[in-house]
Amino acid sequence: MKILITGNMGYVGAELVRYLRSSMPDARIHGFDSGLFAHALTGTTRLPETLLDRQYFGDVRDMDPGILQGVDAVVHLAAVSNDPMGHSFEQATHDINQMATLRLAEQSAAAGVGSFVFASSCSIYGYAETGARSETDATNPLTAYARSKIGAEQGLAALASDAMSVTCLRFATACGMSDRLRLDLVLNDFVASAVSTGQIMVLSDGSPWRPLIDVRDMARAVHWAMKRTPADPSPFLVVNAGRQENNYQVRDLAHAVARHLPGTCVTINTDAPPDKRSYKVDFSLFERLAPHFIPQMSLDQSITGLIAGVKRTPQIDAGFRLSPFLRLRMLEQHLAARALDADLRWLAP
Repeated sequence: MKILITGNMGYVGAELVRYLRSSMPDARIHGFDSGLFAHALTGTTRLPETLLDRQYFGDVRDMDPGILQGVDAVVHLAAVSNDPMGHSFEQATHDINQMATLRLAEQSAAAGVGSFVFASSCSIYGYAETGARSETDATNPLTAYARSKIGAEQGLAALASDAMSVTCLRFATACGMSDRLRLDLVLNDFVASAVSTGQIMVLSDGSPWRPLIDVRDMARAVHWAMKRTPADPSPFLVVNAGRQENNYQVRDLAHAVARHLPGTCVTINTDAPPDKRSYKVDFSLFERLAPHFIPQMSLDQSITGLIAGVKRTPQIDAGFRLSPFLRLRMLEQHLAARALDADLRWLAP
């Protein structure tokens, strides 16, 4: 089997490459990435890309369709990957996350790719006051990032066929240790803060709900999506990827981290205005379709792995929120160095 992973040099991609190389040792695995975050390595002395058969560099908006020849499955991770970046680079977010996704899917279908897996997000549910959101519930995208994901999903629906299955995995909020760790994710931020400062400051009142999924379990979900057939259960599938028990309130996540690091002081801003990004998610469809691939990592296991990873990464200190381990800060550094333009394209040296 020949697999192409776009965005392989990111937080999820690094773990996905490791997982696929272990679980599918005979597969030919290629990566395609712009390299924006390539040097943000955490706690490793080996480049994750050494596990690939080939690495391509380029902008997904301009990808040569010839790269798709002979590819059986495309895993599309490449994206402007969170709300702060989407706010700062709204047009690029639309162009990369939505328009480039649809172009890649069209090219994949033309090249005879059998499976197209799109990394979507549960953030498209936005704010849900009551009940856990299922795939048939209305979406409420509140940010440019979330709007780009639902826009891509809607366009992909027309491209699925008996020849190419399209699976949109609406991932819960990512967490856990990776060779390219992101610290702009709620659990990862809490662990880095507790380890480096002995404090966790919850800026909201702690009540918002967040579903979580460890990056290792994200890789397992991708594996399932790649292998499913167009008839199982249909060529186009949107599914929430996570586990029922992994819906947490933010304050509970802070206290869970503190239990692993005795002496950590947790401060919650009880006077904060309501955070409109709050939603519980129903993962029963995923659990029914992929019973052997449901998330296995517990919250405690994710926290333990993060603590160990942060402690072996000396660059993560009390100033970590200004570090390259936050994706927006990395982009700002590239812009300040005149290496990147405002459209998130590399400039000639």
